[in-house]
Amino acid sequence: MLLKSLREDALVIGEVTLSSGRIAQYYVDVRRTLLLPGPFRAAGALVAEEAGRLGASVVGGPVMGAVPIACAAIGAGPGEDLKAFFVRGDRKEHGLQRWVEGPEVRPGERALVVEDTVTTGGSLIDAIERLKAEEIELVGALAIVDRLAGGASAIDRWLCKRGPYRPLLTDDDVHPELLYRHEPRPGADMRIATQRRTGIA
Repeated sequence: MLLKSLREDALVIGEVTLSSGRIAQYYVDVRRTLLLPGPFRAAGALVAEEAGRLGASVVGGPVMGAVPIACAAIGAGPGEDLKAFFVRGDRKEHGLQRWVEGPEVRPGERALVVEDTVTTGGSLIDAIERLKAEEIELVGALAIVDRLAGGASAIDRWLCKRGPYRPLLTDDDVHPELLYRHEPRPGADMRIATQRRTGIA
């Protein structure tokens, strides 16, 4: 369901400037998919499952991309143990002046950091850096779609072996007509089979 909706509802063909400053000939607007009921629930179940596998007690990431993902995850997870948060791009100058918003996330709590789309990984890395400063333990990072533009290796470096980075899908999945741009990668058939088995497709 998630992949089908990304192809039908989120894929926009045409020149667009990405947040990294790069020019692309198409754009995957993941929020168009995540804010629909079925894909929202599907994404939430997959993220909650990953949080449980990694032993995370909190899930969240940079505003705005992480907000619907984290909300979906805490609604899909079993029990009441999983909390959501989001990391501000700029600190508030009034009120509590917090960087990390939501229920209090204490030092040592285990966090899964999430983002809707990764290109260079900049916004996710900014969130990771902020969480490190707050002494929150990182157990991994997850993106709904990775654009295969170098973000994965950058995120892995910032995680410093604290946990894995995992995209649920990549541009090759959402826009298969672009497959010729990339060398075949080992495990591609296994990834497709896994998507079908877990409900991503």
